[in-house]
Amino acid sequence: MQDITVMGAGIFGLSLGWEAARRGARVQVIDPAGPGAGASGGLVGALAPHAPEAWTPAKALQLQALMLAPDWWAGVEAAGGLSAGFGRTGRVQPLPDARAVAQARARAEGAAALWQGAGHWQVRPAQAGDPVSPSGLVAEDTLSARLHPRRALAALVAAIRARGGVVAQDGPAKGPVVWATGAAGLRDLGAALGRDVGRGEKGQALALRHAAPEAPQLYAPGLHVVPHADGTVAVGSTSERDYDRPDSTDAQLDALHARAVALWPVLAAAPVVARWAGERPRSASRTLVLGAWPGRPGHYVANGGFKTGFAMAPLAAQLMADLVLDGRDALPAPWRLG
Repeated sequence: MQDITVMGAGIFGLSLGWEAARRGARVQVIDPAGPGAGASGGLVGALAPHAPEAWTPAKALQLQALMLAPDWWAGVEAAGGLSAGFGRTGRVQPLPDARAVAQARARAEGAAALWQGAGHWQVRPAQAGDPVSPSGLVAEDTLSARLHPRRALAALVAAIRARGGVVAQDGPAKGPVVWATGAAGLRDLGAALGRDVGRGEKGQALALRHAAPEAPQLYAPGLHVVPHADGTVAVGSTSERDYDRPDSTDAQLDALHARAVALWPVLAAAPVVARWAGERPRSASRTLVLGAWPGRPGHYVANGGFKTGFAMAPLAAQLMADLVLDGRDALPAPWRLG
């Protein structure tokens, strides 16, 4: 059995820990602050595809990850006995004007050509329960899914431990070391390499008590409204480059809440049950940062999830396990640390 140490118990660290444990490695995931203490301990959990236009290798990778997600998370839940809150419940977007309607119809054609039958995109009349849409039409896709971030992390911890792995706050490193340490890790990596590899960007979100477990998530520019299976609805997220405290909430979150209520008026009476803020890892390439740490034999990096970490994690974990455990480097160019 191979040893592997993962530093960081966020979504990337725990996903890699599970993937390695599933393959028979002796795993320890170490995080001084505990699981989900950073950006992964948020509330939203929207797993949404890129728009099916101007197709790029990075968009194709996200599609691959979304197609992988149902079976991968089912394996996590079966191993540890805890629900991750995964559901392919789809997504609905209001269309404000004729230009947006035309763009959405073009995207329906793109989805039919590019999504490999994994989901479809359509424009349809707004119905009861849909978001407010000035045009009377909405765009709907069936590929989008959701996870409950905190429950997903707990499910990963349970799955790793069920396979004999360790999730702890300290301990000596054994075997190769993978650094999945979020925004702080990007700063550390940049300092070590003498160049900009990324930074932190603050996000704020909240959760409302409103039971709509099978409802699709709602999206408008800069706003995700995600119904979860536990009777809450998450609203997020702000994107802030300038901030004094990464973990404080303020009027920007109040404004986001007001936008969510305007989009979906049924939330007007829903009480707020949680407010959250955290610093998310945004790489300079605006995508994932995976690979061997230059100049540090036996050390690796898995970082840069930003807003798509939960969507990308299953595929990133598989690719990193291939590299670290088997020496097989199949990292795609858009995600490669270089």
